[in-house]
Amino acid sequence: MNKYLISLAAFIVWMLFFDDRDVVTTHVRQPGELKQLKQSKAFYEKEIVETRKELESLKSNAATIEKYAREKYLMKRENEDLFLVKEATDD
Repeated sequence: MNKYLISLAAFIVWMLFFDDRDVVTTHVRQPGELKQLKQSKAFYEKEIVETRKELESLKSNAATIEKYAREKYLMKRENEDLFLVKEATDD
């Protein structure tokens, strides 16, 4: 057999299966990863918008600050009792 033909065949096999940009990676894995990254991007963009709205509300309204402190940090007023109620989970 010709040594150039063997070299060409070895090169083609290497490029199709073993290279960093092989067929499996390029056509199977990367589109799936891209789809997942786009979903993550959409989720985080939505979270950013919601957080900015919440921040603007906290900057402009004292009642919102109190509500936020009570809900997130379980703060309470003086002479006030705080009761935490756990929701039942179906385990």
